[in-house]
Amino acid sequence: MRKIIVGAFVSLDGVMQAPGGPDEDPIGGFTFGGWVAPLFDEKMGAAIDEMFANPFDLLLGRKTYDIFAAHWPYADKNDPIGPLFDRINKYVATRNPGFKTTWQNSHVLGTDTIAAVKALKSEDGPDLLTQGSTDFLKTLFEHDLIDEINVFTFPVILGKGKRLFGDASFPRALTLVASSTSENGIVISKYARAGNVTTGSFEFDTPSEAELERRRNLT
Repeated sequence: MRKIIVGAFVSLDGVMQAPGGPDEDPIGGFTFGGWVAPLFDEKMGAAIDEMFANPFDLLLGRKTYDIFAAHWPYADKNDPIGPLFDRINKYVATRNPGFKTTWQNSHVLGTDTIAAVKALKSEDGPDLLTQGSTDFLKTLFEHDLIDEINVFTFPVILGKGKRLFGDASFPRALTLVASSTSENGIVISKYARAGNVTTGSFEFDTPSEAELERRRNLT
């Protein structure tokens, strides 16, 4: 069975939009495209290399697929990522039934995206790695299909833009598998599934009259 692994560059306030360049995704009036580049450092690069070290296929939303298909096939052949992405399978989620892929080894997931993802997940084969794809990620989180999350949190607040999590994410506890901080303050964290969310309480065994009144006022 294959795992679905998220790779996400996020700001401190959770924005993922357009990390790579000013023209990547200006939708919604986003003006900070390329916010990752000034902070990218050697340890960040090594963490990405580690994320790409094991065999994987890409699982992408259509907009991210378009960005990648317009970039990576044209990268310098000495860039290790371009030939790697060319070689592996790319699975694309799109609402457009007539969408045609332009990049070798690309496959459209079809009209029932979740069923297609579940079928891929149940197969033997390399893990499925997401990059970008904020809209698609929200759907995957909503259906509890994510097994591992690699989050690269940058010391910057962007204020608005597309975010990693939406309001409909399936509740899920996580375990912090690894964490480190780069020279430029990027927090590199890996999380794995850890069952259901558990709750506890710091309340008094016997609530005060003020607390009981507070609860009554909530309704």
